[in-house]
This record gives sequence, C-alpha cells and structure tokens, in this order.
Amino acid sequence: MGLRLTNNSRHAETAAYSSTRLERAEHEAPASAKRILDIAIAGTALIFVLPLLLVVGILIRLQDGGRAVYAQKRYGRNGRTFMCYKLRSMVSNADQRLQEILEQDPEARAEWEQTQKLTHDPRITPLGRFIRKTSIDELPQLVNILRGEMSLVGPRPIVENEIAKYGEFYRDYCAVRPGLTGLWQVEGRSDTSYEERVQLDVKYARTRNFSGDFMIMLRTVPAVLMSRGAR
Repeated sequence: MGLRLTNNSRHAETAAYSSTRLERAEHEAPASAKRILDIAIAGTALIFVLPLLLVVGILIRLQDGGRAVYAQKRYGRNGRTFMCYKLRSMVSNADQRLQEILEQDPEARAEWEQTQKLTHDPRITPLGRFIRKTSIDELPQLVNILRGEMSLVGPRPIVENEIAKYGEFYRDYCAVRPGLTGLWQVEGRSDTSYEERVQLDVKYARTRNFSGDFMIMLRTVPAVLMSRGAR
C-alpha cells in the first residue's frame, strides 16, 4: 500500500519543492549571465591577442626548441580536473630541475612547501620572466574559459598537492570555476601568504556577485600594468 499524504503534508511538500526550485533558479540565473559574459569577453579578447600569442610562441620555440604552450592538470569546479594552458616561461625540463633544486637546497624546499613558488626560481628563462611580469603567459587560458573549464574571475586553478592547503575550505574552492583573475591577483598575488590566498578565495566563493566580478576585472588592469606581486 502506498504512503498517503494528508492535504497539509502535500502543501508542505509542494512548498518545499517550489522553494528549492526557486533557490536553484536564483542561483543559476546569475551563473548563466556570468557564463555568457565569459564567452563574449574571452572570445573577443582571444581574437585581439592571437597575433601576440603567435609572436611570443615563436620566440619561446627559438630560445630552446621546446614547446611554446605548457599544459598542466589542475582542479576546477566540483573537483573536476582539466588541462590548464600557459605559455611556457621555464626551461623545457622544469619538473626535473625542480626536483633537483628541492633535493639540494633546504631553504628552497621549505619555501616551495609553504607557497608552491620560489622567489628566485632559476628555471625561469629571461623571456619567461618578462611574460610572467606582464601576465602574457596566462593568456592561453582564454581557451580554457571558452571550453567552460575556467571563468574570467575566480580562484586561480590549483594542482593536486595544493588541495591539502585548503583543508575544509576546498569545498568553497570547488563551488566556482577557477578564474583568469580574481581577488588574489588584485590583492598582491605572490606578495601574500598562501593562507591569505585561501581566505581570499573563500571570500570570493561565498560573496561572489556580478558587480564584484566587474570591479575585480577593472582592478586587474592596473595590477597587471604595475606587475604587482608577479613572479
């Protein structure tokens, strides 16, 4: 025999279902608008920066014969992995060199474990230092945005060994698409600690809105021009 619902129960169930559907619609509406904006801006920007990407890509190839574009597995929305694209700013055997540096230099190993970066990274090429300072190396991520793996604004995409640094806040990171820019970029990037970076990502994930994204994009321009926190 099936379970019979009273009229009051039916009304309560209907109200709960309607409320859940309304909350989902309210959440999905701005998300859809954000996605449309991502596609429009990223697609337009890619057309304009394509000549620059081609020139820089050729220069990278000429310096050592290695690949111009570097792809690395990163974690994105809902914990899904994707290949994040960057113009290569390091020597072609950067992963091998990193292991050698960490094994031979205790101070470098401690810094890497704390920030996932090296202040004076010997793997970065002269050209690579320039494209990092100007953030040109990150422009291929416009393709990641068009593919729906990233957004214009959000936390920077992380690698597997950074998940532990987020701890309980990893769920906040996974709630949004990683971004080409975000609060961390406009608040100092590498000049902040990793703990501060996590808190900025959590703040964005919990308070994100359309006007906030717009302000972050506006603040990104002077941050890039001044190379604030770029390494």
